[in-house]
Amino acid sequence: MKAIALTIRLDSLYSIRIPYTWQSALVYPLPPPSAIIGMLANALQRYRNDQSPLYYLDKTEENVVWTGARLLSPAVVKSYTTSAITRWEVELGGKSTNALGRQYAFTKNIQAIAVIEEPAFASELVDALQNAPVTCGDSESIATIENINSLLETKTKESKPKISLETEFPIPFNLQKIEIIEGFGRLYLVHESCKKKGKEFPLVNYLFPLREEKGILHPTKFKIAIKQPISVLEIKDIGRVIKSI
Repeated sequence: MKAIALTIRLDSLYSIRIPYTWQSALVYPLPPPSAIIGMLANALQRYRNDQSPLYYLDKTEENVVWTGARLLSPAVVKSYTTSAITRWEVELGGKSTNALGRQYAFTKNIQAIAVIEEPAFASELVDALQNAPVTCGDSESIATIENINSLLETKTKESKPKISLETEFPIPFNLQKIEIIEGFGRLYLVHESCKKKGKEFPLVNYLFPLREEKGILHPTKFKIAIKQPISVLEIKDIGRVIKSI
């Protein structure tokens, strides 16, 4: 397995919308796993330009072992009121728009990591990311890649009970298998993939390593005690991340 580490800057305000919020349109301060997978697949499709986007989404999801992101600088989240068109034709004096609340976030840099099963596919993704337009989250969230640290060696390790570890990346939230010893976080429901598996498309509880102070979100890390065996990835130059619980 090989990992790709990207330092990205989401230009201006960015919107990675929490999927079950439409009228309010709340935002993730960090790209969830599905947003990172979508970013990789979109870049590959734009680079190759020979198959449909869904073809490259399938190809990417088949090869992705784990994805995660962390803030490299503080972030702010702000709410705005926008206007959405609800009808294109109305009688004089009629109402054609609806006021919607929407959140946007801003930060200087985010690090996104993708662990890829096949080294050849990882190399293909690096070529695409270096040569194609990149977006993350909603289509207006244009991303600039400031640095790529590619093809990092990655090993799978089984963490046994009574062992502790530290990680700077979001973790699946399951208090039956882990205990959080130190760290601050925010709980979000996320999709771990972009496509349904059969009839299921579950939202999974993830704890994001974030500490809020005076309305500003700061990056932090978790120190975790293992209560039951879990799968952990050790990524060269990055550290350890929890693959699954």
